[in-house]
Amino acid sequence: MTSLVPRSSLLPDMFRWLESEVPFGSVAERRWMRLEDRLSEEEYVVRAELPGLDPEHDITITVEKDELSIAAQRSEEKTEKGRSEFHYGSFSRTVRLPAGAATDRIAARYDKGILEVTIPLEKTAEAHQIPVKGS
Repeated sequence: MTSLVPRSSLLPDMFRWLESEVPFGSVAERRWMRLEDRLSEEEYVVRAELPGLDPEHDITITVEKDELSIAAQRSEEKTEKGRSEFHYGSFSRTVRLPAGAATDRIAARYDKGILEVTIPLEKTAEAHQIPVKGS
């Protein structure tokens, strides 16, 4: 006799795991680093959602040429009655800096799980036409 209820198989479970955003962290934390950015005439601000990290040990910010990279590493271990569970992993995001970014004056601060990187902008030369003289 055949059953009308499909049997559980590993294949659908494997696809669900591969489609999940990040294979570590609690269900609420299973996502890549979220970023938002804001550009004004004076500055470029990048904000990253990085809850539960130690900014001095777990977060690295680097600038190379015209790119800003934010990298973070998370490690968490929970021990409960009769069982333990650990989650770990690293992730990073890179953004291209706008023209005029003063990379020598970048400031970063971390507050309540939000990393905010502020890049001042220097005025760039206005476009202007150059006259061409004939011989």
